[in-house]
This record gives sequence, C-alpha cells and structure tokens, in this order.
Amino acid sequence: MLAASVDRLNAVEGLMLDVGGWAHPLARADWVLDLMPHESRGLYGRPPDERFTADTWVQRDICDREPWPFEDGQFDFVVCSHTLEDVRDPIWVCDEMVRVAKAGYVEVPSRIEEHMTGLSGTWAGWAHHRWVCDVDPYAPSIDFVFKSHAIHARTIPKRDLEPERRVQWLWWEGSFAYRERILMGIEEHDAYFDEPLRAVQ
Repeated sequence: MLAASVDRLNAVEGLMLDVGGWAHPLARADWVLDLMPHESRGLYGRPPDERFTADTWVQRDICDREPWPFEDGQFDFVVCSHTLEDVRDPIWVCDEMVRVAKAGYVEVPSRIEEHMTGLSGTWAGWAHHRWVCDVDPYAPSIDFVFKSHAIHARTIPKRDLEPERRVQWLWWEGSFAYRERILMGIEEHDAYFDEPLRAVQ
C-alpha cells in the first residue's frame, strides 16, 4: 500500500474494517475479514501494534454471495488493498463494502504494472490476478476487465516505477460506481490491451 495512504488511514477516526488484509494487515484496522485464519496472517510481515485481535478477525470467503456478518453502515471506514484484482467476484465485494461502511479506500495494481514481466515470472503481471482494473478517482468508479491471455503478447519489461505509477487508488465516501467492463470484438479488445504499451513509450 502507498506509504502516503497508510499515513492518511492511520489518521482516520472511527471503526475500520480491512477486507482481504491477510498478507499484510493494516495495523490501524479494528476488524479484518479474510479467507485465511488470524494465526497465519502476515505473509509480507506483521505490523506492530495491531488494533484488531483474533476475536475481531472474521475468516470467510468474501465472495460467497452471503452477506458479510456486519450491519449496514456498521463501519466508519473500510480498506481493501490489493485484493479486488485477485478474487472471483469483485462486484460482490464492492457491493458489501458499500453496504457495511460509510467511506473507504481501495488500492489495485496499475495497468502498466499488470503488463510488466519479471514480477512473478516471464508472463505479464502477477500470475494470480484475474482482473485488470481501471480506477477513475473523479467519478468515482472502478471498471474490472477480465485479464485475457492476450495480455501476455503485450508485455513491458520490468522497470523501476515510482510507487504512484505501480498502483491505482480510490478514496470514496457514501458509495462509488463499479462494474465488469466486457470488451466486445477484437478491435475493442486489442485497443484496450495496447493502451499501457503506449503509456510507457
């Protein structure tokens, strides 16, 4: 997560939920919702001074199409960082985030990063990602595009990028728009997956 965003999140007041935070949970979060158990958290390190506890860690599939075990508007703030691109149903996750929280922060990989080779192998981006995301912070909105295998024919060699070019982020209040964008026809498909290549020329 962007360091500047963590600093801003640490200053947020009220009850906070971290959705999908298992690999590197946000210490500021009061609750965490994740598929993995509390005791196995911290693949990329455990933060000091965790506010959440084993009792406020809810283990479940966030895409199971059953409402999360929280009341409408229970949380003042929800965080979902580097999760939506991984899961099978990001639309459902967005539905539930908007239902249970009054505001939130979302962070996903940038389109450029999703085309770079050498991050986890010789292929484009990260092997476990299902979606390419387009964030419009002004709408505010997120489009999810299926990560077609055609992306692997349109790769960018790994390069050092500023942290702000490796990710996209969205601060939202009240709600935000989200949808699966379906590319119709070869021309639209090819034009979409060619965009990041032009951005780094």
